[in-house]
Amino acid sequence: MPHDTALFFGQFLRAPATVGAFAPSSRRLAASVCAPVPERGEPTVVELGPGTGPFTEEIQRRLDGRGNHLAVELNEPMAALLARRFPLVDVINGDAADLTRLLTERGLGRADVVVSGLPWAAFPAASQRRLLDAVCSAMSPGGAFTTFSYVHAIPLGSARRFRALLAERFEEVVPSRTVWRNVPPAFVFHARRPRPDDSAQS
Repeated sequence: MPHDTALFFGQFLRAPATVGAFAPSSRRLAASVCAPVPERGEPTVVELGPGTGPFTEEIQRRLDGRGNHLAVELNEPMAALLARRFPLVDVINGDAADLTRLLTERGLGRADVVVSGLPWAAFPAASQRRLLDAVCSAMSPGGAFTTFSYVHAIPLGSARRFRALLAERFEEVVPSRTVWRNVPPAFVFHARRPRPDDSAQS
């Protein structure tokens, strides 16, 4: 939608490190990122950094009224837009690092699926680890985590560091084929079964 693109670009100019992109994700990318959302049961699905809602829309389509869908957005204007657009979604204007607390406050257990639109390659090492630790702590043992990376970010040291961190924190990490029908082109990381955080236990 033109309004979404204008809002997204405006917020990107204001805070490029937290917005991370200048345009919303395409439907093709949304379908790939949201593929782990189960078609049956009552899953708890958490969405991080939903922006203007392309992944939100796909998650809602897949859930079709089932389960719980939390969307955690740090950017206040985007969170407000999302809440108006998707009244059935529990939209939270907050920090993904507080995920376990946010779930507990709502009487929910651990997340079955976490879908992330966060700009991981834009974060410093400490923020990458802090956020991913929060995600893993909030997930069920057999849970699925998906996020994406732009193709042009592959050579960046921060992107390589994040990919290594994914392999450290999950038993299985599988990258998708390139989604060319997105601006810019991207690919998806499908991660499953978070490993326990040994440093937190020591």
